Amino acid sequence: MLNLSPLFFTTVDGESCMHNELDLTPEQRAWIASARSNVRNCLRTGIPRVLHERGYTEDVPQPRFFTQGSWAYKTLNGPAQQPQQADVDDGCYLPLNFVSQTKRPSRATTVLFAAAEEALKPLVEEKRWKLVTDKPTCIRIVIAAYAHIDIPLYAIPDEEFATLTKASTERYGYDSLSEAVNMAERDAWTALPADQVLLAHRECNWMPSDPRTVKEWFLGEVEAKGEQFRRVIRYLKAFRDWRWPSSGPASILLMAAAAPLFEKRERRDDLALLDVVAALPARLRAGVNNPVDDSESLTARLGKESVEEAAKAFEALEKVLRGATDAGSPSQACIWMQGEFGPRFPNEPDRVKVVSVAATIAAAPAAAGPSELVGRTKAG
Repeated sequence: MLNLSPLFFTTVDGESCMHNELDLTPEQRAWIASARSNVRNCLRTGIPRVLHERGYTEDVPQPRFFTQGSWAYKTLNGPAQQPQQADVDDGCYLPLNFVSQTKRPSRATTVLFAAAEEALKPLVEEKRWKLVTDKPTCIRIVIAAYAHIDIPLYAIPDEEFATLTKASTERYGYDSLSEAVNMAERDAWTALPADQVLLAHRECNWMPSDPRTVKEWFLGEVEAKGEQFRRVIRYLKAFRDWRWPSSGPASILLMAAAAPLFEKRERRDDLALLDVVAALPARLRAGVNNPVDDSESLTARLGKESVEEAAKAFEALEKVLRGATDAGSPSQACIWMQGEFGPRFPNEPDRVKVVSVAATIAAAPAAAGPSELVGRTKAG
């Protein structure tokens, strides 16, 4: 049997692996971080300015920001092919009181989107970016051929926003003010009541939507299962991005479907991935719900035909991956893997290891044996 794991993941300096090839380059990450900072600064000053210009005379607080999505989960892959782009989500938070004292003012969403878009226009024109305003739940800024920033707009109760503002002005003994502000805001953000975070929607006004719940769920899964689980999610996303140039199963669907299927395989990412892929089609066909909201079906959102297409694609992947690990030729195994993941999977057959069946079995997690029956005892 073949051990393909060194080509999936390695910590050896100078050796390539698909996990590393999935990363954005340091230059790309720096560009995204710089662009995100520019967008935040623009909105901090621009939203109050635009609202004042439009006749809102009361004090308008500066918005607060929190990164969410795959950038925060550390599962962000670079695009596999055109027209894909790395997606960075940066939530923008404002209090409700600058438009209305009611809990869910329908007019507030229109005002928020219009003010934010107007504030962003000078920056977008200066940087020659592209402003996309037809997404129902966010403002999108295309900052490069390989990346965009999505800005969902949130409203929270005034007293909760005041907590964020107060936290951002306190210093926690950190080396820099920016570090103190980031940590203080993050602590206050974590403490927000989950049922009081509202997402602006262009057609549906306000929707209860708290991005922290999915993040906390996923990071809890990584903590319980280990970093190999996070890597397997990235491999699933890499397969999707090579198989479907656009569309395909959403990342949250892949995460939710894979979580209960994953079992740790010591130093064998190939087998850990194979375990998940083998069980994934049946799980998709049975239906997968949002892990933090059981009333929301993620497979229903994808659609019956697309779910079946995805199930068949993962069935085909299982056959190829199993055939590659059972193959006698490392060269052939690499060719098959590149067919499923593209050129980001290294074609380096010399690094594929030939292992025994016993060694493969040893990589499997130990199964819990039956517990011994313990008779009742009486104290005293």
